[in-house]
Amino acid sequence: MNLQLFLPFVILISCAMTLHSDKPAYLLYNKNGKQVEYHKMLQKLQQADIILFGEYHNNPMSHWLQLQVTKDLFTEKKENLVLGGEMFESDNQLIIDEYLNHWVKERNFESECRLWDNYQTDYKPLMEFAKTNQLAFIATNIPRRYASVVASKGLEKLETLPQKAQKLIAPLPIPFDGDLPAYQKMIKMMAHGHGGQRTGMNAENFAKAQAIKDATMAHFIVKNYQKNDIFLHFNGAYHSDNFEGIAWYLKNYAPKLKVVTISTVEQENIQKLDSETINQADFIICVPADMTKTY
Repeated sequence: MNLQLFLPFVILISCAMTLHSDKPAYLLYNKNGKQVEYHKMLQKLQQADIILFGEYHNNPMSHWLQLQVTKDLFTEKKENLVLGGEMFESDNQLIIDEYLNHWVKERNFESECRLWDNYQTDYKPLMEFAKTNQLAFIATNIPRRYASVVASKGLEKLETLPQKAQKLIAPLPIPFDGDLPAYQKMIKMMAHGHGGQRTGMNAENFAKAQAIKDATMAHFIVKNYQKNDIFLHFNGAYHSDNFEGIAWYLKNYAPKLKVVTISTVEQENIQKLDSETINQADFIICVPADMTKTY
């Protein structure tokens, strides 16, 4: 047999076996708990204005799929793809822009940008993709010093900030619905001694600190979105699960924009989505619980 003719056939069979492995690294579900193929999700993502990609910060499948989605959306949208993320704070936008435009060296960017410890493994590939392909990357999160103010003194304290500082956060006053399940869960957690009693932190202020992060991320997403763009945003799943958090603020700030959410979950058995995860997001990445972590 001609080896050159036979080799592509072998590769094709090998790929098919990998795709249908009995030890998959992840399975993808829609919000109803039905398994879907990646290309089907991609078709839906291409119709979105804003995508909230909810990750587990230390889950490698979240980060690998973030990069794959970025690459595939870029193939379709080119310069109309905008990236953004929770892991970059709004007061670092200038140096991010300087780095992406080749005005500062990598070592200056990385030393001055207050990068997360897992930047090198998990977020640098996204930043470098943006740089290579001349895409914007928006720092959407509130500077942590201001979130700390809210956690200790409440949202009202932010109104005493200088105007220059207020430009780094969502417009005040922000709407806050303490009855949303995500915030209620945080309030109850703190009220039952999970950190609150040790630090003296007010439970409701703790939830409001989460809310100002969500509101600020939504604000900078909307501010940097333009018609015909897709804004692909990377954030911890808790910030957008159950269509709350950032998604809830996006509905308040820009109700006409089409938002699609992705979440990440870990299960012992990924062959069926756990019932409590149904409707957690438009698409749910289900990863084995024993998957190697990035940190």
